[in-house]
Amino acid sequence: MEKYRASVMLCGGTGCIAGGSLKVKNALDAELKNRGLENEINVVLTGCNGFCAEGPVMTVYPEDIFYEKVTLNDVPLIVEEHFIKGRPVEKLMYKEPLKKQPIPLMKEIPFFSLQVLRALRNKGLVDAEKIEEYIARDGYQAAAKALTEMTPAQIIDELKRSGLRGRGGAGFPTGMKWELCARVQGDQKFILCNGDEGDPGAFMDRSVMEADPHVVLEGMIIGAKAIGADKGYIYVRAEYPLAVHRLQLAINQAKENGLLGNNILGTGFNLDIEIYLGAGAFVCGEETALMRSIEGKRGMPRPRPPFPAQKGLWDKPSVLNNVETYANIPQIILNGSDWYRSLGTEKSTGTKVFALSGAISNIGLIEVPMGIPLRKIIYDIGGGVPKGRKFKAVQLGGPSGGCIPEHLLDTPVTYEDIVQTGAIVGSGGMVVMNDLNCMVSVAKFFLEFTAEESCGKCPPCRIGTTVMLDLLTKITEGNGKDGDIELLGDMALDIIATSLCGLGQTAPNPVLTTIKYFKQEYESHIYEKWCKTGVCKDLCTFYIDEEKCKACGVCKRVCPQKAVTGEKKVPHHIDQSLCIQCRSCYEACKFDSVKIGPRSMRDELLNLPDQEALKNKQLEALAGKGE
Repeated sequence: MEKYRASVMLCGGTGCIAGGSLKVKNALDAELKNRGLENEINVVLTGCNGFCAEGPVMTVYPEDIFYEKVTLNDVPLIVEEHFIKGRPVEKLMYKEPLKKQPIPLMKEIPFFSLQVLRALRNKGLVDAEKIEEYIARDGYQAAAKALTEMTPAQIIDELKRSGLRGRGGAGFPTGMKWELCARVQGDQKFILCNGDEGDPGAFMDRSVMEADPHVVLEGMIIGAKAIGADKGYIYVRAEYPLAVHRLQLAINQAKENGLLGNNILGTGFNLDIEIYLGAGAFVCGEETALMRSIEGKRGMPRPRPPFPAQKGLWDKPSVLNNVETYANIPQIILNGSDWYRSLGTEKSTGTKVFALSGAISNIGLIEVPMGIPLRKIIYDIGGGVPKGRKFKAVQLGGPSGGCIPEHLLDTPVTYEDIVQTGAIVGSGGMVVMNDLNCMVSVAKFFLEFTAEESCGKCPPCRIGTTVMLDLLTKITEGNGKDGDIELLGDMALDIIATSLCGLGQTAPNPVLTTIKYFKQEYESHIYEKWCKTGVCKDLCTFYIDEEKCKACGVCKRVCPQKAVTGEKKVPHHIDQSLCIQCRSCYEACKFDSVKIGPRSMRDELLNLPDQEALKNKQLEALAGKGE
C-alpha cells in the first residue's frame, strides 16, 4: 500500500460540484503530476463536507488545514506554497464573519467544532464510491454483529432502549415500529428507505446518500434482520442523480462482497435492495403514498389503520424509515444504546441533522445533540445573521413547520419543546429569516407549496389550503378585510383536525405561527395597506429621506430601472413612475435614508408638481409614521 505524506479531501457533493470541484480535482491531479508529487499527495473526492456555501472546500490532512471557495486559479498556489514550501495558503482559509481572522484548522472553526457527528461521522472523510474506505471505518461491523450474534428480538430491544425516534418528521420510536412489524406473521415483508426529501431548503438525506451510501444499506440490513424482511427498496427522487448513482454503486459493491443478496456473510440471511425513483411529488414522502407509488399507482395516502407494519407495500408487512434514521442504526448496534443515549434528552435522544439555510452566515449541513438551544445553532454554529441585519424568525420543519421568533430562541431543540412553539422538528430543514422578510409573504410562500403538492384525495386539504391561499393572496395584494385573520385561524384548525395525512394536518402551521407571533404584520397589510418590509409590491413604495441622504450614489448605481436621480453632494430622489419596488436601493443604503411607505403614498408622490413638494411630502410622511 502506498504511503502519502498528505491527503487532500476535496468535497464532491452536489453543491461543491456545482461550484467546480471536479475541475479543481482534475487541475490538482495534473499540477501534482507536473511537479512530481503524484505519489506523495493523495487527492480524494469525498461526499458532502457540510459547509455548502463555502464550496468548493478541501481539507488537507494530517495538518487539518481547511480551504474554502477554491478555484482553478488557486491550484498552482496551493501546490507551490503548501505542498512544496510547507506554507499553508492563508487567503483561502475560513475567516470569522466579524473578526475576519483566518482560522487554519477545520476542528477550530465554530461551524465544525460545535457539532457532534454520528449520522454524519464519515462526511468529508471517505471516498463515497469505494466500499473499502467505508469498511476501514468500521463499516458493516454492526451488520455482521446483528447477523451473527443477535436475534431479531435483541436488535429491537437495543433500538427501543436507545430511544431513537424516526428522523423523517413524525418522530415515532424506531424500535417500536420494528417490533410491531416483527410480530406480524407473513410470507413476505419489506424494509423501505425514504429518500424522497421534498422540503424546500432541505438537503440532509441527499447529502448522506451522496457522502456515505453504505451506511444506509447497513442500517437497512440490520432492520431487515429485525423484522424478517428479504426485500428492500430505497425510494429516491429522480432530482438526486448523484445520490442515485452512488447508492447504486454501493449496492453493486455490497453484492460483490457478499453483503447483499443470498446467504449474507454465510448466515443464511437473504436481502435484496433496489432503488425506486420518485417523480418529485411531495406527498410521496408520506409512508402510505410512497408505498402506493412503488406499486406503480398514484401516490396518495390511505387511511390508517391498518398501519404499514400490518399492511404496507403490496399489502405486506412493511417498515419505512428515512435515510438519517438508518444512518444512526449501525452505531447503536455497534456501541450500544447507553452510548447513544449519552447525548440528547430523556425523550429526544441522540443527535439531529439539520440543513441550515436562509439569512445565515454559515449555510450548510450540521449535526447537533438534541436539546441544544436554537440560539446556539443560529449564532454559534451558523455565525448569526449577515450584513448587519436583524434576526426575525426561523422556519423549522419545512413547509409544514412553523416560524419561531427571536424571543423563543432559547427553546431546546427537542420534539416536545419545538411542538410547544407551534413548529415541528420535521426532517430537519431550518431556514433563517431577517428583518427584510415579510412574514405574511412567507406564510403565503409555504402554503403555495403545500397547496400545489396536495394529492387532492381529501377535501379539507385539497379545498381548504386553496381557500387559505386565496385569502393570503388577497391580503398581500391589498384586498384584505376585517375578519380575514380570524377566518384564516378557524380554517387552519379545521384542516388540521380533518385532513387524512400529515401534509394537510401540518400545512397550516406556517400561517398559524406567523399570525401568533407576527399578527401586527397581518394587521398592517389589512388595515393600513402597508407592507413595512417592502416585499409585497402592491402595498409599499420607496422614497428617500433627504435629511439623511449622504448623496453617496450607491442607491443610484444599484437601481436596475434608473429610477434614482440626483447629483453628487445633492440629496437623491426616486422617480415613482419608474420604481418597481425591487428593494435594491433600500438594501444597499448604509445611512437608513431609503424609506418604505404605504402604497397610497406612491400615488400621492406621482401627482406632486415639483421636487420641493416631494421633499416636504416625504418629511411629513416620516413625521407621521414616527420615523
